[in-house]
Formats: sequence, C-alpha cells, structure tokens
Amino acid sequence: MPNQSQADLSREHIRYRLTLLQRVLPVLPGAVIFTAVQILLWAEGGPSDPVFFAGLLLWVAAPFVGLVCSSRLGITLTTSAAVVHRFRRRVIPWSDVQAIRIESFMGSRTIVLNEANGRRTELLAPITGFLSRDRRFEEKFHTIGQWWLDHRGPDWTPVPPAWAEADGGAPAGNPFAPPAQS
Repeated sequence: MPNQSQADLSREHIRYRLTLLQRVLPVLPGAVIFTAVQILLWAEGGPSDPVFFAGLLLWVAAPFVGLVCSSRLGITLTTSAAVVHRFRRRVIPWSDVQAIRIESFMGSRTIVLNEANGRRTELLAPITGFLSRDRRFEEKFHTIGQWWLDHRGPDWTPVPPAWAEADGGAPAGNPFAPPAQS
C-alpha cells in the first residue's frame, strides 16, 4: 500500500489551505478580550448607545469575516504550475521555480518559492507556528518539493545566483556555493 505522499503525487492537483484552527486562533484572543472588556464596561453602567453595540458587533463579527476571507488562502499544485492563492491569484510555472525553502520569522515557519527572475513568493499556507500549528507541515513541504521536481520539465536549468554573475562569471566548482570569506 503506498504511503500518503505517493498517493498525493499520483493525483492531478493538490490544494493546501489554512486549517480551521489556523484561521480562527490568531484573532480569537483579541476578540474575546475586547468583547469581555466591553461587556464589563456596559455592566458597570458604561455607555449603552448604538456606537457601543456597533463596536461590540464589529469585534464579534470580525473573526467570522476573517474565517471566511482566509479560507481561500493557500496553494494549488497542478502538473504545469503552482497556483498561489492570496488576495490575488498568481500562477507560477514549475519551470520558473528555482528552489523551494522553509523560512522562519518570529517563530513561524513558511514555505518560500524562489523564482528564476529573483522574486520570492512566500506562501500563506501551509504555515506552522505558535498560534498556527500544522502537524503535517513537513510532509506538505516535501510534497510541494517533490511535485516541483517531478513537474519542472526536462528543459529546466538552474539560474546562477546574482553574486556569481556580478563577479564576472561563476567561480570554479559549484556556482551555487556561497562566496569564500576572507
């Protein structure tokens, strides 16, 4: 019986999105604290005008709006390209992708696609961190990497880094090795 990643690679496309907890947990503490403070102020004889109730409704509704809006964020892997779903959809052909890496920032780990033109595309999903834990993050990273390796095409060639071209050509040996430090 094939394992999960082999079954994923045999499909026509794969879609990764934020999980339900990843969408709710980051905004939930702020909404709960603000709502509790507003209710306590109201119970103590604070304002009970329409502005108060409108603000309370806003903070109660904000997590639900965030939940709906963030449900589209993620990536779809197809045989020809990586379709990055942000607020605008972007299609990146596999032949343009030069590397797929994990980057860490303030305790969160994200996947970054490095393109041949030098552009870095940080994926909003999959992601893992303190309030956005994903137990399958490593598996998803390896699936995206394997999908790229399998679908980048026979005419794919690596692009030397910018520092190699700035020095008048690639140094002897590995052109992707970092420059020697003196």
